[in-house]
Amino acid sequence: MGKIVGFGCLGIVGLFVLIAAIGAVSGGSDKTAKPPAASQPANGVAPSKAPQAAPSKAAEKKAAVAVVGKKTAFAKSVIAQDGEYTSVSVTVTNNSSKSINVNPLYFAITDTNGSKHTAELGADENQIATVELAPGENVTGAITGKGAFTPKTVWYTDGLIGTAVRGDVS
Repeated sequence: MGKIVGFGCLGIVGLFVLIAAIGAVSGGSDKTAKPPAASQPANGVAPSKAPQAAPSKAAEKKAAVAVVGKKTAFAKSVIAQDGEYTSVSVTVTNNSSKSINVNPLYFAITDTNGSKHTAELGADENQIATVELAPGENVTGAITGKGAFTPKTVWYTDGLIGTAVRGDVS
């Protein structure tokens, strides 16, 4: 009888782990903010771009959260494993009227090939801090991805499933 109850409980725990794994893989992507696709057509001819309309007045308003990235040297911490890493110095500015949370887990880096790299926690000594930013405040720190690549954009998501904000890396 004890084995049956034990395996039943183990099955329920396994189901929750499976659901969490599927949720982590699917990522809760934001439909309005997607990284650009970096592929070209097979014939090598780039499609022509339609003329862009002038930005609306709503777009001209200051964004609620501003993200700016700059390539920086990787400063290896004692936690970093062997291998290559790429770091981006990121500044997040809260221009909204509400506080926002900043956490290294809320970032990703997209390289020039269109590949997305998640943040490696604790790899860089200058990692961005986990803080709550009041309106008007900003924080700067490093976001690090595993491997050697050329960063193109950095993504900040307000919370794990919030709205994604993109900043170009200079």
